[in-house]
Amino acid sequence: QVQLVESGGGSVQPGGSLRLSCVASGFTFHNSVMYWFREAPGKQPEWVSRINIYGDTIYKDSVKGRFTISRDNDKNTIYLQMNNLKSEDTALYFCAKDSSGNPRGQGTQVTVSS
Repeated sequence: QVQLVESGGGSVQPGGSLRLSCVASGFTFHNSVMYWFREAPGKQPEWVSRINIYGDTIYKDSVKGRFTISRDNDKNTIYLQMNNLKSEDTALYFCAKDSSGNPRGQGTQVTVSS
């Protein structure tokens, strides 16, 4: 079955950086489009970024120029490098192999606060 395990979250001050990882198993990773989503308290999950099998990427407008998604097919892993973090980036971040956001992993918490 599909398994997705996220890590790398933490607490940082505004302007800080974090690198999230998502290790995938249970499906053919190198043939799969992969997504990062985030879920802020009291809000619906929202799509953040996507990377296709060719490495082409797209981003939510509010994170363009600050976040970078990448993938390592040898490690069945996607990453999200997050720079210049803002308080509004505070959320539980999770990865998914479907644009619906499901199935999903447990997620990793990112908190941006001074």
